[in-house]
Amino acid sequence: MKVLIVKTSSMGDVIHTFPAIEDAVRNRLDVSFDWCVEEPFAGIVALHPAIGVIHKVVIRRWRKRLFGGQTWREMASLRRALRAGNYDLVIDAQGLLKSALVAIQAGAPIAGFDRASAREPSATLFYQRKYAVPRDLHAIERTRRLFGLALGYQPDLSALNSGIVPPAGGLAGIEGKTAFLLHGTSRADKKWPVEDWIETARRLADRQFTPVATWSNEAENKVAEAIAGAVPGTVLVAKSPLADIAAILGRSTLVIGADTGLTHLASAFGLPTVAIFLATEPGLTGPRGPFASTLLAPAGGRVTPAEVMAEVERMLALRSNAPA
Repeated sequence: MKVLIVKTSSMGDVIHTFPAIEDAVRNRLDVSFDWCVEEPFAGIVALHPAIGVIHKVVIRRWRKRLFGGQTWREMASLRRALRAGNYDLVIDAQGLLKSALVAIQAGAPIAGFDRASAREPSATLFYQRKYAVPRDLHAIERTRRLFGLALGYQPDLSALNSGIVPPAGGLAGIEGKTAFLLHGTSRADKKWPVEDWIETARRLADRQFTPVATWSNEAENKVAEAIAGAVPGTVLVAKSPLADIAAILGRSTLVIGADTGLTHLASAFGLPTVAIFLATEPGLTGPRGPFASTLLAPAGGRVTPAEVMAEVERMLALRSNAPA
């Protein structure tokens, strides 16, 4: 049975789908999976060994140039590729109108959330198989239940495994413990103050950790340079392809991150991960993993470096005491 997964974005949403694939691989040995995803996240999808063909879309660019000839050629090429896949089933794991419009291009039956469960009820107009999944569950559990209903098995929700390993690579010439500081995030109200990152990096250095920081734009570069300038020994990783960052991240001793996709990736790798949520509620979409923890700022309050380091110690202790 050939199944096409449609979950085009964001990075966190893509990562939240991996445990559902692990369930399916264990319960349905006859099923193979391809995936349709936004081009920037294709490298993340490729981390899972059960995924075959990865179809790439660039929906944001297509929307901006909807009447351009190149856009129509690219969309026609996608349609041909999806039809050539001869899929038995498409699972729209996103539940949005845009994902449903992508899913119908495959010309196969579409399974998805029912009207009460989908993020955008209008998407369900295009589904042939609709399943009720409570909306008050974490995104990982919702997706696992959807896959189980669509493919005919009961997922074991007591276990959580993403099934991914870091790509080859990592930091050369760095020995000892490393702490990746994921300070960059898309919204200003999600950003932890630079002075708190600096203080945390100092405390990590005192614990014989090498702080590691990277950046993807000029604003983030300034923060990374400020951390490195204040804390000698901090390693700055230049703006790099996502696969290279994933390789470094996956070989870190621990990760401290803002509400960003790479923090979800760290938890999916099973790393000791402390997430700092300042303006968003982590309950339904926060990082999940065996050694992942989220600190949520109280209304009108803040998360302090001391609180972060206390949680770091707790996660490291959990990891050291876990069975091999």
